[in-house]
Amino acid sequence: MERQFTREIESLKLGAGEVFHGEGILAVTKALLQSGVSYVGGYQGAPVSHLLDVMVQARDYLDGLGVHVEACTSEAAAAAMLGASINYPARGAVTWKSIVGTNVAADALSYLASAGVMGGTLIVLGEDYGESGVVAQERSHAFAMKSMMWLLDPRPNLTTIVALVERGFELSEASNTPVMMELRIRACHVHGSFVARENRAPAVSTRRRLEGPPKKFVYDRLAHPPAIFRQEKLKSDVRLPAARKFIAENRLNEVFAGSEPSIGLIVQGGLYNGLTRALGMLGLADPFGACRIPILALNVVYPLVPGEISAFCAGKSAVLVLEEGQPEFIEQEVATILRRADVQTKLHGKDLLQMAGDYTTEVQVRGLAKFLARHAAHLDTSRGARWLEGVKANRARAAELLGELPQRPPTFCIGCPERPVFAAMKLVAKDIGRPHVAMDVGCHAFASFEPFSQGNTLLGYGMSLASAAGVAPMSARRPVAVMGDGGFWHNGLLSGVASNLLNRGDGVLIIMKNGYASATGTQELISSPPEAARALASGQSAAHADTTIESTLSGIGVKWLRTVDSYRVGEMARAFKEAMTTSQKGLKVIVAEGECQLERQRRLRPDAAKRLSSGERVVRVKYGVDEDTCTGDHSCIRLSGCPTLTIKDNPDPLRRDPVATVIDGCIGCGLCGENAHAATLCPSFYRAEVIQNPNAWDRLVSRVGRLFA
Repeated sequence: MERQFTREIESLKLGAGEVFHGEGILAVTKALLQSGVSYVGGYQGAPVSHLLDVMVQARDYLDGLGVHVEACTSEAAAAAMLGASINYPARGAVTWKSIVGTNVAADALSYLASAGVMGGTLIVLGEDYGESGVVAQERSHAFAMKSMMWLLDPRPNLTTIVALVERGFELSEASNTPVMMELRIRACHVHGSFVARENRAPAVSTRRRLEGPPKKFVYDRLAHPPAIFRQEKLKSDVRLPAARKFIAENRLNEVFAGSEPSIGLIVQGGLYNGLTRALGMLGLADPFGACRIPILALNVVYPLVPGEISAFCAGKSAVLVLEEGQPEFIEQEVATILRRADVQTKLHGKDLLQMAGDYTTEVQVRGLAKFLARHAAHLDTSRGARWLEGVKANRARAAELLGELPQRPPTFCIGCPERPVFAAMKLVAKDIGRPHVAMDVGCHAFASFEPFSQGNTLLGYGMSLASAAGVAPMSARRPVAVMGDGGFWHNGLLSGVASNLLNRGDGVLIIMKNGYASATGTQELISSPPEAARALASGQSAAHADTTIESTLSGIGVKWLRTVDSYRVGEMARAFKEAMTTSQKGLKVIVAEGECQLERQRRLRPDAAKRLSSGERVVRVKYGVDEDTCTGDHSCIRLSGCPTLTIKDNPDPLRRDPVATVIDGCIGCGLCGENAHAATLCPSFYRAEVIQNPNAWDRLVSRVGRLFA
């Protein structure tokens, strides 16, 4: 696991009246327990990974409460867990990453929304829209509307977030409908505090077990014809009115009064903090967020309550809707509500604000300035204009001083076991030509950047082999698919391998077996190295200790299968070349075996520190470059791209080319030397052992070595 949440787990135990301090996403975990949740599941992904990570690490405490926790193999599996709430008064919560996770879970969610729920269900989404996002720029809003599930977007304030979690379950039960909660990265990581309540024992739990299924069989709880036609009617005629009634009566949306009643702002709850900041830049809000312009903060962005919207807009000459992303779902619904209520307030939104992209403070200041110039010209917004001019001037000055800066693309971590695999593929491509490479979501997607520049498609987690299926019959060379062990277990086994075997495909699949779902925080998988193997591993990797992937591939029918140590670049290159050129038909799979170095370092460093403090002998491997031998060709850097392999001035005054050097961040993976050997680059790399607390033999060898140096 990327980090230990010992302190955070203790905060889950806080009782009534005690104060919780921490991040927004961790406040959600506490709120779930205060709500009497029966079960929690999900699939990790930024920015909500920590919710499930904390719950998994807190299993001992949660077992005492009767709360069941599962780290699911996919978002679809997590969504299917919510089926427990269809027939029973069990509250359930699941979590995953934004729209990409929702897409995977779509089948189960559609059926769940149709059948309805008895126990409250909450789906916590890590909304990943905008410039900081790492997925397709789509919003969760459309899915909520499509399936008629309610969507919360809480104001980034811990008290508000916690209240919305608790009220979210109640809303779900009041309307028999699943509820989604989107949390942007700023909401997940905002720090604050709230007054805790006692954790509630779940109504149904591992300690309060069900006696059996409902005594009366109710067919209408199945999302199956003809029940689905009645369920569709219930959505609009019963569940939607019940939801709107609950939202209004419990004041889930917030109105902030201002001194300018003729105009108003309607904003998504998640954007509220940014809006008050923008108003502050315009001189229309104080440092504590008190604004001169009335604001309707929508903590529930779907459904809207017509009475709330028309009441807020009535008597105002104009209202601006601040809605991040496209299309303008909220603006359209507000317009419909106003026209039907015959409220003639002028409505603005995307006409004054950008359609796509983040609503940063700068973006909002510009949009607000346009709105106020039209409808509140008496307000002095010159402060905002000066601030915008200052931002523009700072950009120009920075460009003048810095010039054209070199690009700094994302890259693999130091010592990543995936880096040597792509180095081997790059070497082979020089001999046989470049193949079509279908990439997968995960760390390996970094290979699309320099110095590897490999990857032609990226279509989803575990989907690389499936995406190569259409290329294979039309390509002169076998296409290559790359996926991690996380992607393999998530979707790749069935969507990729099984489909390829069924259709007698002929391609190459490389599976990065690093032992963990590394891109989301090194969570454990079915094929993670056993604890005992990790404890004993003092070399580069403990990944070899588990052969579940190999056994699964053999069992499903893969005939050509090779497992190669990732760091043996020459062996990897030979295996890859054989897979690309063999006359044997069918799927060829190379399992690139090498444990995630970050996880390995987290395991070994405390052990090494403990041994050092007790006076035990500790050996650390370090690699370097012989400056006298290095020619300054720098092929080694172009081949590996390791961040610890860089250049420095040539110490020889007669040679002008800078020489390669290995800086202190080196963890001793040996890739630089392996690349040099495999590519027949040069003999300048050396391997050294740094011995701490040396024994008598070490000292003797060192003295003898110095004599002959």
